[in-house]
Amino acid sequence: MQHIEPSSLSSLPERIAYLKAFLDFTAGDANALHAAKPVVAPLIPTILDAVYIKLLSFDITAQYFAVRNTGFEGTTPAKTEEPSLDHPQIAFRKTFLQKYLVTLVTADYDDEKTWEYLDKVAIMHTGQPGFAHRKNKPELRVDYMHMAALLGYVVDVVLGAVIEHPDLDGPTKSAILRALNKVIWIQNDLFARHYMPDSYNPTSALAPLSNTNQWVVYGLKAIALTGVTTAILMFT
Repeated sequence: MQHIEPSSLSSLPERIAYLKAFLDFTAGDANALHAAKPVVAPLIPTILDAVYIKLLSFDITAQYFAVRNTGFEGTTPAKTEEPSLDHPQIAFRKTFLQKYLVTLVTADYDDEKTWEYLDKVAIMHTGQPGFAHRKNKPELRVDYMHMAALLGYVVDVVLGAVIEHPDLDGPTKSAILRALNKVIWIQNDLFARHYMPDSYNPTSALAPLSNTNQWVVYGLKAIALTGVTTAILMFT
């Protein structure tokens, strides 16, 4: 039985090592993701459009595009305006998702910098800077629920593209899909660790309420008692 020291999971390298071991994420999975590049690359414009059409189809997610993106100098959509795919800020934000998708199929998964990048992607959506270029900029705070749903939708779009690709054999498709599933679940954990405090990561992006060990999670109040994260949930 492999021993995992709970306190070690607050360290990003240790956390990633544990997740990779638990999910059996191996060099073979990294190779499968790299093999997906010829499939994913030509489809990136289609994937980007599909993702942003989805995001703009709900007011609760479209509202985030009324916030000026770091580095964008043009006008932002008014809160009363219905954003469109043609809006300059939407096009600007597409470049970030494009980089993310390219990273997934080109990254060196043995390099800590890859996981640091994926961790910063999570941090930047919690209202914290994440990347250096976001320091002293307006915060970007997107609720975890929407980020998790977005990950699920991106996976679904890519899954469809891989499954329907005429030039990939069955074993290759299987390898790509399994590898993608693993890395996205790791990404999901990297989001969760910064949104929701746990005994391995007590200092998350969620600030405690007043001087007590309390956090607001999705409109519910979680109270940590006697040093153990025992959650008492109640409507706030």
